[in-house]
Amino acid sequence: GVTRLLLTRIPFFKEIIVSSFTCDSCSWSNTEIQSAGRIQEQGVRYTLAVASRQDMNREVVKTDCATARIPELDFEIPAFTQKGVLTTIEGIIDRAVAGLEQDQPVRRVTDREVASKIDEFIVKLKQLKEVHSPFTFVSVGGCWGPSCTGQRGTASPGSPLPQVLDDPSGNSFVENPRAPQRDEALAVAHYRRSPQQAAVLGLQLEETPAEPAEDLRNEVLQFNTNCPECNAPASTNMKLVQIPHFKEVIIMATNCDSCGHRTNEVKSGGAIEAQGTRITLRITDPCDMTRDILKSETCSVEIPELEFELGMGALGGKFTTLEGLLKDIRDLVERNPFTLGDSSMPGRTEKLQEFLGRLQEVKGKMKACLILDDPAGNSYLQNVYAPDEDPELQVERYERTFEQNEELGLNDMKTEGYEAEAAAGR
Repeated sequence: GVTRLLLTRIPFFKEIIVSSFTCDSCSWSNTEIQSAGRIQEQGVRYTLAVASRQDMNREVVKTDCATARIPELDFEIPAFTQKGVLTTIEGIIDRAVAGLEQDQPVRRVTDREVASKIDEFIVKLKQLKEVHSPFTFVSVGGCWGPSCTGQRGTASPGSPLPQVLDDPSGNSFVENPRAPQRDEALAVAHYRRSPQQAAVLGLQLEETPAEPAEDLRNEVLQFNTNCPECNAPASTNMKLVQIPHFKEVIIMATNCDSCGHRTNEVKSGGAIEAQGTRITLRITDPCDMTRDILKSETCSVEIPELEFELGMGALGGKFTTLEGLLKDIRDLVERNPFTLGDSSMPGRTEKLQEFLGRLQEVKGKMKACLILDDPAGNSYLQNVYAPDEDPELQVERYERTFEQNEELGLNDMKTEGYEAEAAAGR
């Protein structure tokens, strides 16, 4: 047969290798994908309530380190047993059925009882594609231990049950057909990988001695890395910066001399706050576009007038202006091939173009509210009247819910009395 390889770049998934195999003798064909880019900083879990036949047509990028599971049938496809694939939810089920049917002729001869049970199970899998009743489809990318902080989907009897796509590499994706609006049936959660997950992915964490913070405030640190676009050698600069009336943050910037790619990212330099922060800004004047914004990676963005919500981790940590944040949101929508590219559905392009037009009006014509909701309390929006109160800015402190603490990994974190328990465990 013939195998064809294509190196391409898909937004949200970085670079991938698409391999296609065809055989002229038996007409068998197969298509697989492999990630050619870097592993993301956080794992990702998509939770989808499968309630209709249309949900089976949602496009899915499933990497080879993801594990598929159907709790109602007690069925699981372990990680690294299938290659990465660009398919639909129905395609994942069809692939599982094909794998089970492969050795059935031999089983019917050697072990009829097992073959009969598998036949019954295959019938149940095929019935799921018709979605006569809601079901749970879980795809887990190797989530071990308490450090996996994404929420698992639950549902009451008779309600749509959640489908979860969990990938510790962060390179999987589930389509939102309602983009840019929020899909009530789809929830996205990012989490930090555990040491076991990092080891499975081939990541080695090197421990370096911590330097005193006083030595870092007046120094720009530089370390070598590779460009995320062209993979050429590049350098990343890191600086500890004090934001007035807020706290210290770490700004990292990468510049590539080969392709000109530039990127920056912001990390909180302090601990997680005791309370979450919800910042509301009423945009009434074009001058508001120049306000400085620190959006941490745990912060979500909402614009009620546009019915738009951006979940935590989507844009990562950023230190920019309000205008720069709106530009990043616009680029995020335009670069998605499932919304405005060749893979977009008819009618969706017009809706998204209308959204982009209204987003542009926010910069100078339309009055709107911008809501930054950060459970970790590490986000910031400039008060141009400081130290006086800003009449257009409202900062609210609130107690985190159990689910928010779970996403931040706080429920399993114990800072007192752990020495005695550790000694007893030995």
